[in-house]
Amino acid sequence: MAPPVEAGKWELRFASTEAADGWDKLCANIPTAASACWHALSDAPLAYAERRKQLRDEFATRVVGGKPLPQWQFEITGGGRVWYCPDEARRRVWLTDVALGHPSRTDKSKGAG
Repeated sequence: MAPPVEAGKWELRFASTEAADGWDKLCANIPTAASACWHALSDAPLAYAERRKQLRDEFATRVVGGKPLPQWQFEITGGGRVWYCPDEARRRVWLTDVALGHPSRTDKSKGAG
């Protein structure tokens, strides 16, 4: 369950059951990194950082709730990723994919991306 939204922070929500399940696995396996990710995204999801950037090409946007949004990635570990879509109008961050391993669909050497 997500903590309540603090004043001035962004609200984080799960875009799918799969994203919520992935988050649960992430929290069970690397709770400190998951907590740091949650706080970073609730503070400033649109801030570029070494491990945080907007995705490119066909992954750059995603439709959430019928609305196209920019899709970003937070590199939580060397392989683990949290993909998310910030909705600036609502100050809401939709967690779209959460995985302990690198998402293979972005690996250009395997024909994706």
